[in-house]
This record gives sequence, structure tokens and C-alpha cells, in this order.
Amino acid sequence: MKKIEAIIRKSKFSNVKKALHNVEVNFFSYWDVTGVGNEKEGHVYRGVTYSTTDIQRRYLSIVVSEPFVERTVNAIIESAYSGEVGDGKIFILPVEEAYRIRTKESGKTSLN
Repeated sequence: MKKIEAIIRKSKFSNVKKALHNVEVNFFSYWDVTGVGNEKEGHVYRGVTYSTTDIQRRYLSIVVSEPFVERTVNAIIESAYSGEVGDGKIFILPVEEAYRIRTKESGKTSLN
């Protein structure tokens, strides 16, 4: 089992959610987060300078079995892509064990 953590643009969340459902990833958690990017200057819009150092993003946490890792990552990449700086990051971590509390199942059967 693997834990996939993704940080994406909030504006791309509905596309990513739909793409994940299309590849049969039907459960994940998400949070609104603020991060700090590489940009040091603000952007000017209609004469007003806006800070771009604090970036609003959405953080996704998804645990999947091995066969779902590649399709999950590909779904996120394809649906979150804009080609601009700040599209996000994906991290993959090992998961030692998972349990479903209601049924007391463990292992990858607890994920379905």
C-alpha cells in the first residue's frame, strides 16, 4: 500500500476529484492549506500589488493498493496540469498497514 499526497491548485480540485473517481479512487481526504512558493515579488492587477508568497492550495491524502498507484498519479497529473508555475507536487510514501474500524478488516481489503 502507498500513501499519495498531492498539493494542487484549488481551482483544479473539481477536475482532480472527477479524474480520481474515473480511475476508481473513491475515497480520499483533503484540506485547504497555505504554502510558501519560490516567488519573491507580488503581482500587479489593475494597479494593486498582491502578495504571491502565500499560496492557497488544496492538499489531498490518498491511500491506495499497489496496482492503483500509477493510475492515481497519472489522473492527478493530467487533471491538475495547467503548465504554469505552481501546478503542485505529488509525494508517494509507503504505508505499513491499514485497518477499517467498523469491520476490523486489515490490509488492502480495508481500503475498498
